[in-house]
Amino acid sequence: MIANLVSVHVKEDCIEQFKEITAYNHENTRKEPGNVRFDVLWNKADPTRFTLYEVFADDAAAAFHKTTAHYQKWRDTVADYMAEPRSAVSNTPLCFD
Repeated sequence: MIANLVSVHVKEDCIEQFKEITAYNHENTRKEPGNVRFDVLWNKADPTRFTLYEVFADDAAAAFHKTTAHYQKWRDTVADYMAEPRSAVSNTPLCFD
């Protein structure tokens, strides 16, 4: 299993658009056979910051996600919304429900 934490810093004037396209990506990612979990977290202290918590069955499922039309649409759409490049950290879940 693989869990990715993706940190996103969005321009202040793009928050609503980012939320909309990210909800679309979330809904479709949850339908992928190798997706275990996909949470979108919105920072309470700084509304321009988001964390995507993505859990996939294995590396192949995580790689497959990046080939999907919904991910590519999300990636291309949010490129102009970013205040800085997003960053990701891959993890192996140790204690997981």
